[in-house]
Amino acid sequence: MEMKPIHSGRLRAAGYDRATRTLRVELDDGTLLDHAGVGEETWRRLASSGSAWSYYRDNVEEEFTARRASAEAKQATGNPLDALFRKD
Repeated sequence: MEMKPIHSGRLRAAGYDRATRTLRVELDDGTLLDHAGVGEETWRRLASSGSAWSYYRDNVEEEFTARRASAEAKQATGNPLDALFRKD
């Protein structure tokens, strides 16, 4: 899932999977949360909001169940170019 950087309140990034209707948010402490059943309009409004943290708190956090994403999911949200420039 491609993550869009968002720097608002505790939000650091967010992404959306249309096929599964899953909204993923990354918080400032690195926690990844997946919210199931989120509509595309809610994603668009969050992604374009001037106050994404407030929008998230008011329209996502309380409305959609969240579950922690796995450590593998966090790796998958990294920059795809990181692997090209990794120093092993």
